[in-house]
Amino acid sequence: MPEIVSRLLNWVRLVEDGLLALLLTGMISVAAAQVILRNFFDSGLFWGDSAVRVMVLWVAIMGAMVASRSDEHIRIDLVNHFLNDAVKLWVKRGINLFTCAILATFAWTSLTFVQFEFEDQTVAFGTVPSWMCAAIIPIGTSIMALRYALQTVWPKT
Repeated sequence: MPEIVSRLLNWVRLVEDGLLALLLTGMISVAAAQVILRNFFDSGLFWGDSAVRVMVLWVAIMGAMVASRSDEHIRIDLVNHFLNDAVKLWVKRGINLFTCAILATFAWTSLTFVQFEFEDQTVAFGTVPSWMCAAIIPIGTSIMALRYALQTVWPKT
């Protein structure tokens, strides 16, 4: 893999790890605050439940991105045990290409969804527009599609 691609992927990895840690910490903090406020102070954050739901979406997409970067996603790998190394490499490339195509399609259609949300100007919680909450879907699936495109050309062994 070329040096510039490796550097870019390392930078993206650092951003992903930092954002995932920040989101997970925020999600746990807001959920815990909601529980404490409701049980002890008969109160709560009016935006808390909605914010936690959005953070769950973001953590799920970010988790999928982390799994895709190290090629550790869930897979059913029955046939691979019966193939020789040369065939395994081409099967892996085919699977990576298929995964890239599915993710690219999903990224494209989710981008359309985000555009509709932007046009509608709906609010998710507080003053946060819903398109901002859903923006992680096309961003995350695009990054995963790019990773699988790269893994098609340079498969991990």
